[in-house]
Amino acid sequence: MEEQTFISSGKSLKDAQLGKLFGKPCFKINGKAFTCFFENEMVFKLDHTQHSQAMQLKGAKLFDPSARNSPMKEWVQVPFIHAHQWPELARLAYGYVKGLSS
Repeated sequence: MEEQTFISSGKSLKDAQLGKLFGKPCFKINGKAFTCFFENEMVFKLDHTQHSQAMQLKGAKLFDPSARNSPMKEWVQVPFIHAHQWPELARLAYGYVKGLSS
């Protein structure tokens, strides 16, 4: 169910392409990842303001795919209990990353 929510969140965004990030499913825009699926949770690359808001969600944490206390600072891992917010967070991440590559 979690992965289906991830897929539908990404597929709803125009020109988003399914790919891989660290061997995990992700969605990309212009070749750059903006969201991925990791440990049954969705991860988003967000600008400073959106990042701060996402980090306030219960259970949200910085994305650390290596588990070596080396998190990716722009990326927030959001648990499934907030799945109702995943589509909006995916849209925000999409817009942020799309703007970076313009």
